[in-house]
Amino acid sequence: MKIAWGITGAGHMLLESVETLEELSKEHEVTVLLSAAGEEVLKMYGLYNRVEAITGGYYQELVLEKDQKFSYPLAGRFSLGRYDLLIVSPSTSNTIAKVINGIADTLITNAIAQAGKGKTQTLIVPVDLEAGEVQTVLPSKLELELCQHCQTCQAAAACPQDAITPGVEINLLKCQGCGGCQIACPFGAVSGGKKIFIRMREVDVSNTKKLDVLEDVDVVETPGQLLKIIS
Repeated sequence: MKIAWGITGAGHMLLESVETLEELSKEHEVTVLLSAAGEEVLKMYGLYNRVEAITGGYYQELVLEKDQKFSYPLAGRFSLGRYDLLIVSPSTSNTIAKVINGIADTLITNAIAQAGKGKTQTLIVPVDLEAGEVQTVLPSKLELELCQHCQTCQAAAACPQDAITPGVEINLLKCQGCGGCQIACPFGAVSGGKKIFIRMREVDVSNTKKLDVLEDVDVVETPGQLLKIIS
């Protein structure tokens, strides 16, 4: 089976999405599409290399939004019916809002639009599924209450991307999620994988529910359920 998998800029359910993607790639040809934000967030969480490792070859490409320009030529494969399935997991509320309003101005939204024209089924795993709070995981974070403001910051010295301003913050746009800073800090002032609760907005949940009216588009609650559906 030829599958295309789109990743947008959500951290929630990102690890589970990558794990499911790895499993699918063992038995199917998978092309991975990364939105600009998706590429950044994968790096923040230290998952980009795992995605890159399962790609390579025709219909197994790693497609970056920045390389496709504004015409997104690869999305033409969907209108031609070249893929059996398009998966978007995780999908941000921004992506879903654009899809339900017929806006196709990014690599992922363009792929969804073209998949509809080519009668290719799309499975979307939205981060905003139900109203209320959900637990999610943060990328690396500088815990200021634990920082001892050392004369030489070991965490900053260990960072190969120079992403840490000692005693101030971690620049997540530079962070590659390697975890070296967490190991280097003797005071545990750099956290990774910290769990927090975030509130799902009603407008985003409402938009997700509207996906039901779109032809050939189905909502899936979690990335793990995709394996059962495809099998």
